[in-house]
Amino acid sequence: MMGMKLAPLESVWTQDAPRHSAAPPRTIANYLAWPIALLIVIHRVFVSAWTGALTDDFTTVWSAAKRFIDREPVYNETYHHVDPHYLYNPGATLLLSPLGLAPSIDVARPLFILANAAAIIIALAWLTRRSGFALAHPVFPFLIAAAFLTESVTKTLVFSNINGVLLLALVAFLDWFVRGHSWAAGLALGFAIVIKPMFAPLLVLPLMRLDFKAPLAAVAVPVVLNLIAWPLTPGASDYVDKVMPYLGITRDYANASLAGFAAYYGMPNWLHALLFLLIAAAVAVAIIGLARFRYSDAWMWAATSSGVLISGVCLLSSLGQAYYSMMLLPAILTVLRPLSPMHVAPVWVGIVIFYSPLQWAESNFPDLGANLDIVLVTIAWSIFIVSIAAWVVSVSTTAKEKANEPEQLPRLDRGAMARQA
Repeated sequence: MMGMKLAPLESVWTQDAPRHSAAPPRTIANYLAWPIALLIVIHRVFVSAWTGALTDDFTTVWSAAKRFIDREPVYNETYHHVDPHYLYNPGATLLLSPLGLAPSIDVARPLFILANAAAIIIALAWLTRRSGFALAHPVFPFLIAAAFLTESVTKTLVFSNINGVLLLALVAFLDWFVRGHSWAAGLALGFAIVIKPMFAPLLVLPLMRLDFKAPLAAVAVPVVLNLIAWPLTPGASDYVDKVMPYLGITRDYANASLAGFAAYYGMPNWLHALLFLLIAAAVAVAIIGLARFRYSDAWMWAATSSGVLISGVCLLSSLGQAYYSMMLLPAILTVLRPLSPMHVAPVWVGIVIFYSPLQWAESNFPDLGANLDIVLVTIAWSIFIVSIAAWVVSVSTTAKEKANEPEQLPRLDRGAMARQA
């Protein structure tokens, strides 16, 4: 009797464990990923970026836009100083001139930071969908968290530059181009080129598929904008007289390009030329080898080729800055596809290095740390390019070996023949 009375009480305090959790692993992963992503984004935008840093890319842009609106000479800076300078052409100035309508920089800068953070998240969402995952998949928040932890995204927001918007333009170009929307793709690429001419080598991608509409639109955008902007920009001729000569100078600070590396360490000209040719050859091998997939796996080809071209520009031009590595995200995220150069180990050594937010200059080893801060990104871009070139050669060699293998005749089954007889 006592046991029967205790049975209801026991059922309240004890229960058999269910065989399975109510939430599937993917849902649990989302529970983990979204708080991490939101926390990191909030910190990067509202703490790191809002606070800013000694390097300030936005003030020069806003000041130039303000001068454009106020009809003052736009290119009136002293270009032999080390401070960040306004280097955009008149066409880009016209495009950015609405920033000058803001009543103060204290209003314009936070809005600009938010716009770039939003553009980065939209680009990541676009890349997630392009990789075959729904936005409800935990890949998306984990990708946001990882991206906003990188040196590239952090510095873009802290320095308050336009690279987030340019990443979105790059992703738009790649997606529209691969899907056959040539005119739209060209307009997106043209927008990126007028702001940063470093995107101009991407014109080769549509040309490799005999698509002439995208290059035509991409070239037309900067040409038309500059034709319109030239008579509207006060002191436009200063861009040719002051800015263009400055752009031709290789600076030996905050410059991860091979030329910057050579200038900083006083590299002999012959060694600089040799390294230049070797890296250029690796870029050529990678681009030509990847072209074999331009129809069979168009997205992998276009995204990876864009990464090779942009990292090549960063290394081989007069100026390469670490935060340009953000433009390599479309290439890197091909790792989520069945075929990709990102499936080999060496390329990730380069990726981890150039995305690392670590600072090596410390009081315990100031000289070594300072040198590591200077050379690591240059080395990382080189590893990235050479690894992709090596993958291309490996895949091509393997395919040729399989094609050259003699076709084996089926083995004769004597027992079956005897039974048939």
